[in-house]
Amino acid sequence: MDVRGQLQEVHQAAKSLLRLSDDIIADVLCAVADEMIAKADSILKANELDLSRMDPANPKYDRLKLTHERLQGIAADMRNVAKLPSPIGKVLRETIRPNGLKIKQVSVPFGVIGIIYEARPNVSFDVFSLCLRSHNACVLKGGSDAQETNEAAVGIIHSVLKRFSIDTHVVKLMPADREATAELLHARGLVDLIIPRGSSGLIQFVRDNATVPVIETGAGICHTYFDAAGDVAKGAPIIHNAKTRRVSVCNALDCVLLHRSRLADLPALCAPLADNHVKIFADAESYDVLQGHYPADLLLHALPESFGTEFLDYKMAIKTVSSLDEAIAWINKVASGHSECIVTEDKIAAERFCSEVDAACVYWNAPTSFSDGAQFGLGAEIGISTQKLHARGPMALEAITTYKWMIEGEGQIRK
Repeated sequence: MDVRGQLQEVHQAAKSLLRLSDDIIADVLCAVADEMIAKADSILKANELDLSRMDPANPKYDRLKLTHERLQGIAADMRNVAKLPSPIGKVLRETIRPNGLKIKQVSVPFGVIGIIYEARPNVSFDVFSLCLRSHNACVLKGGSDAQETNEAAVGIIHSVLKRFSIDTHVVKLMPADREATAELLHARGLVDLIIPRGSSGLIQFVRDNATVPVIETGAGICHTYFDAAGDVAKGAPIIHNAKTRRVSVCNALDCVLLHRSRLADLPALCAPLADNHVKIFADAESYDVLQGHYPADLLLHALPESFGTEFLDYKMAIKTVSSLDEAIAWINKVASGHSECIVTEDKIAAERFCSEVDAACVYWNAPTSFSDGAQFGLGAEIGISTQKLHARGPMALEAITTYKWMIEGEGQIRK
């Protein structure tokens, strides 16, 4: 069957999800989580095949890699989503007009959501759980890098859906080729929303070519600004965690902005990074201070392209600024609107930073590594939106619903 025919099957199957009870959906999600752990070895074997085709030095390698621990985390997120209340059928607004019309604004699913993603096999499970909980069907368009893993994941999901007599077409894994991507981007009438997850190049391609509505989950070019009133005891572990927890994810730190008055504290702020062999691209002032206090083979002079770059690697830039104003202006100029942080004990400075920095997530004395749907109490996430229409930041259940107006009358006519 051609791609359009497959999308028509998903479109038709989506209607059946409206009839599923919240309890059945919760049971399905828990059953998939259990089955995933029971079949962990088969998933990891498929994942090893994908990994064998990728250079371990590739920044995508860590995102592609699954382990027993990571599978346990994915299963836990799925069980958390199962416990969340349904976002569907909520009365968002209700009024009775002077003419007696009863008007309600009620949350409803989008219908069919397409996800285009690269080497991120966890997305297959995360998207399924959030879409099923919100009564949406999903079309998964993974990259060829993770095809074996994605097929194993969807095979497990389909086996559980069959056990519950649910149409398996509510979850469709598309072929990994470009032709399938093109069909998905132009499937108006069959697909209601597309969410790309991956590199800035992928996201731009989807935005520029789709005729289906798109929610952008942009690249993460993330900064931490260490203010004149910053606490080194807080700042060093914040910077270290934001940079090294997982370098291949979009909330990882890319650039430290340092107030010029705190240059003497820079060696202490950077010392923990050396244990992880983080390469630092330092501007002239910070380079002079770090020289002799940071491993010489890991300290390099910054180039213009060192700034405004998402490294996805054990690399980081440092830029010296003269004021809070300069830090805010720099972030708003070069960042991607994802996650930004200020380290300071000055409440007024923190409030200005949080108010004036244009980003989906803004942190005060906490690392950007917390930008994650599960960490925000959302169960899981379908992506982190860096745009401002409809959804922003970690997107979970509410972000993949829309609404309709329901009007009840008693024969009124408009004059």
